[in-house]
Amino acid sequence: MTTREFTPGSKEDPGVQAVAARALELVADGSRVGLGSGRAAMVFLDGLGARVRDGLRVSAVPTSEAVADLAMQARIPLIELGVGGLLDLTVDGADEVAPSLDLVKGWGGALVRERIVAASSARQIILVSENKLVQRLGERRRVPVEVIPFAAWLVAGELAVLDIVPTRRMNVAGDRPFVTDNGNWIIDCALPEPLADTSSARQLEHAIRAIAGVVDTGLFLGTADVILVGHTDGHVDTLSRAAH
Repeated sequence: MTTREFTPGSKEDPGVQAVAARALELVADGSRVGLGSGRAAMVFLDGLGARVRDGLRVSAVPTSEAVADLAMQARIPLIELGVGGLLDLTVDGADEVAPSLDLVKGWGGALVRERIVAASSARQIILVSENKLVQRLGERRRVPVEVIPFAAWLVAGELAVLDIVPTRRMNVAGDRPFVTDNGNWIIDCALPEPLADTSSARQLEHAIRAIAGVVDTGLFLGTADVILVGHTDGHVDTLSRAAH
């Protein structure tokens, strides 16, 4: 019996490597690219940096300060959002992918900027390993919501009225709230049960967004154009919204 040399979903997973390589094929010379987060997106960023150093001309908008630091280390030229118009594509990750191609994002805490960059792109390409596929959003019982700190108490109470169990996300040390790049807090929402379909997901998103002090939710509904799913044997499935 052989021992696995990688953890499924890790950067060393052949599926993660494969989806990153497939995404690199979509980047044409002169492209403006949104850089998202997640393990596969980080492998993509490393590969993009290598291609830039080999002469590929691209410019990029990062979705977080951490991604910006990595992009600068990789010598990927960064631009402000809006320079040159729409981005050609954004390459990002996701925490859950439903059969409808709806997503849960934000476990890394960058959901607001990820939303903005995705909305500013001609295409959103999502890279995931097969363990991110779910039958219904919320199966992992964690949907992030970014809130203005002043409103955290109010938001938590209103979420509870929706039968959601809210938990304020803490920093790594666990001694203070996690703070996003926008200076806000994250409330992780445990749903009473997974969402039945896109309609129920939209209803929940609308209800949460209506709460005073909510900035955004981790429900990304209808934003993904293409989802590349990497499997541990190295093959890639391509899921396209055009086929739905």
